[in-house]
Amino acid sequence: GRQLVPRCERSGGELVAGGAAAVATSCGFLSIFQREMAQALGVPVATSALLQVPWVQAMLAPQRRVGVITACAATLTPSHLTAAGAAADTPVAGLESGSELYRVLVAGEKDEIDSKAAQRDVLAAGRALLESRPEVAAIVLECTNLPPYAAALQATVGLPVYDVHSLITWLHAGLQPATFPGRR
Repeated sequence: GRQLVPRCERSGGELVAGGAAAVATSCGFLSIFQREMAQALGVPVATSALLQVPWVQAMLAPQRRVGVITACAATLTPSHLTAAGAAADTPVAGLESGSELYRVLVAGEKDEIDSKAAQRDVLAAGRALLESRPEVAAIVLECTNLPPYAAALQATVGLPVYDVHSLITWLHAGLQPATFPGRR
């Protein structure tokens, strides 16, 4: 964990020196380093899809919650959530009971992902999250490897789903706002 910060700051610094207007990382667990990386790099920094949790929460009715699906619920701590501005008690579901993603991403038992099995894992985690926490009205996918399954999850659970792709799309939209014909 902590040994990654100097390397990320060094790499991010090289990007900024080369003209990058912002820096994004992809692993959701890097949220814990959000403040120090933003301080060190001096440009907008988006370390984690988890940064979207408080944004999405603000759009929901007060009794509704954002839920998170993560590769490993046991290692996604309240510190990771609060570093992203999310509530420490944000509902979380992990992929530990799945047959594919956890075995590949966390346990290292396999080298390649069977995408159909992986999608089943994500859908099962989404269903489990909603069964255990019916107040969940939107989902943020913490893990970088989950965006390919976001559309299927959204179609299955009928709730908005956000991930690292939506985070970076939002970040980019601020750096290059839309232009409108006839406006300067």
